[in-house]
Amino acid sequence: MKLNEQMQYWNYAAVKVLDIRRIVLKKEIQQGSYTLPAACFVYSIRGSAELQLNGHKYRSEPFFILHGAKGSLLNIQNHEDFEYIMLYYRAFRAFPNYRKRWSQGQALGAPLSLQYGFTPSSPLKLLRYLDEMEKVWAQQSNLNLLHTKSLFYQFIHELMVQLAAQEGQTELVDPVKQTLEYIHQHYREQVTLDFLAEQFNFSSRHLSMRFKRKTGYSPIDYLIQTRIGKAQDLLAHSDAKLGDIAAEVGYSDVYYFSRIFKKHVGMSPRLYQKKKKGLGQTEDRPLQVSESSIGWALKSRYIDYDNHYRYINGGSTMKRKNSSSSMIMIAILSLTMLLTACSSGTANTLSAGEGTGANSTNSSSSVTSETGSQVNKDNETRTVSTIKGDVIVPANPKRVVVLYLQGDVVALGVKPIATSDVYDGAAYKSELEGVNSLGTWFEPNPEAVIDLDPDLIIVPSEETYNTLKNIAPTVYIPYEKMTTEERLHSIASIFGKEKEAEVLIDNLNSKVEESKKTLADAGILDKTISIIEGGLKGMVVVESKQFGRGSQAVYEYLDMKAPKVVQDKIDVVSDAAGSTISMEVLPEYIGDYVFRSVYEGADNLTDNPIWRNIKAVKEGRLIEIDFDFFYYSDIYSINKQLDFVVDKLLSAPRAH
Repeated sequence: MKLNEQMQYWNYAAVKVLDIRRIVLKKEIQQGSYTLPAACFVYSIRGSAELQLNGHKYRSEPFFILHGAKGSLLNIQNHEDFEYIMLYYRAFRAFPNYRKRWSQGQALGAPLSLQYGFTPSSPLKLLRYLDEMEKVWAQQSNLNLLHTKSLFYQFIHELMVQLAAQEGQTELVDPVKQTLEYIHQHYREQVTLDFLAEQFNFSSRHLSMRFKRKTGYSPIDYLIQTRIGKAQDLLAHSDAKLGDIAAEVGYSDVYYFSRIFKKHVGMSPRLYQKKKKGLGQTEDRPLQVSESSIGWALKSRYIDYDNHYRYINGGSTMKRKNSSSSMIMIAILSLTMLLTACSSGTANTLSAGEGTGANSTNSSSSVTSETGSQVNKDNETRTVSTIKGDVIVPANPKRVVVLYLQGDVVALGVKPIATSDVYDGAAYKSELEGVNSLGTWFEPNPEAVIDLDPDLIIVPSEETYNTLKNIAPTVYIPYEKMTTEERLHSIASIFGKEKEAEVLIDNLNSKVEESKKTLADAGILDKTISIIEGGLKGMVVVESKQFGRGSQAVYEYLDMKAPKVVQDKIDVVSDAAGSTISMEVLPEYIGDYVFRSVYEGADNLTDNPIWRNIKAVKEGRLIEIDFDFFYYSDIYSINKQLDFVVDKLLSAPRAH
């Protein structure tokens, strides 16, 4: 990170001093490794030592200053008395917008994530502020805490002056390395992705992507693998009680631990222990169902939606120990299929996890291109046909978990028990009050989902489907390949709410026609619209109907047009698409009206001469839209967005 960028950050930073302490480390005492609980300055005053921070070594003589990020591993090796001051602090942008920081092109967590050390040219100036902070901090009154904060800013100013004079070298701490070290040291503790991200001053998405790219695992998957590995070692080499082993590797609930272990290893902890000690027999004895594997090695099917861990073998031919056991299993399966055929009129075997890919042939079923459903009234379940095969779901699910697709679910009158994170400004945010949050939609925590004991899970991607499919009946909705109406029909079929979906779609179409007539009567419908997002360094111009930021409402439903240079791309692009345009050529891409997506911390463009002189801006036809509100494209959000768009267009000065 360049020094000028550090200065810019500090200009917009709010700071909280957490602690300041003076430490004298005697030569006969070795401190050992220490994880910094917050961003920290270490300032040596007397003696010398070797400081090691995240594996990087620094030779510390008097007045050497070292900066470390939160979560960094500090080790001090001293051969004489070593006196130093540690200053802990927290800093953040006064207008934080971490989940949308990618739009601003800023380095996440900077400069808190920077690691550097140097000997200042005027060390006593820095020491003066530290000494004064230490004295004031000890008194802990509100006035003195305010004084401490003012001294911290003066300390930072002087630090920047001396860094600039020396052009000190800094380096960005590797968050993956920090996360790995933290997991190995703290796997026994409660750890979540959001906690890890906050620990190292990164966004959850950014940390997860970097971690997976480097290790092949998500952080939570790696945590689970670490815990399971430790448990396997304890099971194989000790006679400890199962509850004690579970607690030792971070699980307070022994039953929950057993389920997680069985999922990942393919057998129960006790069976694993017996096998490792040479006392167990093979796992796949057909009459001992309680010991059947539910791990990755078998493709499994649900047989009871109220108990997500009871399975029958499915699909592929399994190797058996001997022919007699094979015949017994075949007889059992044949009898099961015969009884099923007698009670329901069909001999099809249907799955609620990973399906066979074959649709049911019941004449009463309602099937769409991606999902359909049929009701089995005998056991109050519904069979939903999906691209993953037929999935058996409860006819009236009570504990629904949904990722990303919350708006369509809410519009159908279903309130889930848990969802992935929803932006604060989302149109349906208030409808989810009291609902559990599972973090980012693309990387749910399986352990958290298991704890909720859901009877139905709805997911938007193959990755999330594979992560959660063994927990409860899971339906994968490939939303990015569907129109709003197709997606709503698919979700409605899961709940048997096809009629409600038709009403929602009819109401939306009616609103669209009324809105188009209103705009046409006002002489606006034939005007051009541009949708942009960004700042001084460049603007993203929306070039498809599927980009979001109001593109569905404006270009798809209202069928309004963009300037020709943009419309030519909209006409041929089916996926989400946009181009980054420099401020110098931006006016060529702006229509009669311009919608700009904004968020906290977005650049203020009012002083930019190019921006000010864009005709639509100059004549008051700039309409700012909230990033959160226009991020989603479900039927609930589209309805609200249409209201907003029409209202703002009607209230803006007319374009001629």
